[in-house]
Amino acid sequence: MAKSPIARLAKIELVSAVATIAEDRRATSHWPFSVMAPTIGQGASDFVASDFESFRRQEFLFSSLNLLLIGSLFILEFISRLVRNKPPLVVLWVLAAGVAAQSIHVAWMSWRTAPLSAAKRELVTLWSLGFNSGLAFALTCITIKSDSAYYALMLLPVLEAAFRLSLGATIAMVIVADFITFLGAYGLRFGEYIEAGAMSVIYTVMGILVWLLINNLREREARFVNNLAELERTRERLLSEEKLATVGRLSRSIAHEIRNPVAMIASSLATAARQGQDEAVRQEMFAIAAKEAARLEQLTTDFLVYARPRPVQIGRANVADMLNYVASVARAHAANKGVAIEVSAERELEGYFDAGQMQQALLNLVQNAIDACGGGDRVNLNAERNDGSAIRIDVIDPAGPISNETVEHIFEPLFTTKQGGNGLGLAIARNIVRAHGGDIVLKSNQPGRVCFSIAIPARSLN
Repeated sequence: MAKSPIARLAKIELVSAVATIAEDRRATSHWPFSVMAPTIGQGASDFVASDFESFRRQEFLFSSLNLLLIGSLFILEFISRLVRNKPPLVVLWVLAAGVAAQSIHVAWMSWRTAPLSAAKRELVTLWSLGFNSGLAFALTCITIKSDSAYYALMLLPVLEAAFRLSLGATIAMVIVADFITFLGAYGLRFGEYIEAGAMSVIYTVMGILVWLLINNLREREARFVNNLAELERTRERLLSEEKLATVGRLSRSIAHEIRNPVAMIASSLATAARQGQDEAVRQEMFAIAAKEAARLEQLTTDFLVYARPRPVQIGRANVADMLNYVASVARAHAANKGVAIEVSAERELEGYFDAGQMQQALLNLVQNAIDACGGGDRVNLNAERNDGSAIRIDVIDPAGPISNETVEHIFEPLFTTKQGGNGLGLAIARNIVRAHGGDIVLKSNQPGRVCFSIAIPARSLN
């Protein structure tokens, strides 16, 4: 099957968008990314430099982990003090001060809701890095020439620098961590220097590797953002083109539908106006003109209903009463064709909908079903509660199946296969049902059974 111009345009636009984004590798600023958002519970991407909330969650996580680290060191050193009378009491006081300061920081980040500027966020980051570095340096100096592991306090500053700062700043933080690590080995056995060297290598590799990974994610996120923006622009262009194409098709259909009755009216009036025309012929021509004028009026009325539907007035209504009313209105038309109408619905079944508009939608379906039937056939209207969340109404007739070509266009406005129809009945019905938060579908289309099914929410939309 040949593709429509709109489909070809869509393909061209989308290929262009993807090609444009594939070439765009601009990096964002150095202040970004909270890849740990899922850990905190949001689960959404926080790779937005100006997003204070993502920064706050990230800082809360870093400071909480740091509080856990300092608190664990305090507990271990307190136990060591009780058992071995080591380390010096001043170490416990410094660690206690660190726990207190970090607790205040965690509480502040947890409670603060007012956004921070980029400069203040940078200041908060530098404070976090300086706080841990100063604490680790002070504890290492206090316990110099004794076996200690306070260089572990530099783990989070290295990670935080890799997350938020430039490569140069990250390397500077790694150098500080390496310095404190070697300072802790000062005056000890040679093996301690080897251990310090190994830790320095770990800090270096960890800092640079995390920085590279984060910046790789930064570039990917920048491309994804550009991708999304470009696709959104493409979608808007396609929607605009599709709307114009739809308006064009609709205009042509309306013109065609209007032209026929107008031509009949003009021809009938011209015939009736001829000199010496027989009175009976003149009256027949007037009758044809009146009939076509009425058809034209109905077409314009239906089109206005389709194009500018009335707002729905939702209220509690009885479904069985609505179905019985529709059946009673349609029975005269059904009787003329020898078709029976049967209603099946629980008497107490109620829902929230605009009864008048839903009756109009159902009447369109029922009349279409009657027109499709032959003498002796029966149209069924069934209603039931569907899984407690929706009410389903089925209009069933035995005049199937509908051809595949017709099914493809059955809900399109001004499409009809019925003699004298205007093709707006099903389109209006679908608009009404969708305004109620539901939809109409062709549920069954097989020999001896055609079923149009309406589903509307069982509860009020308000």
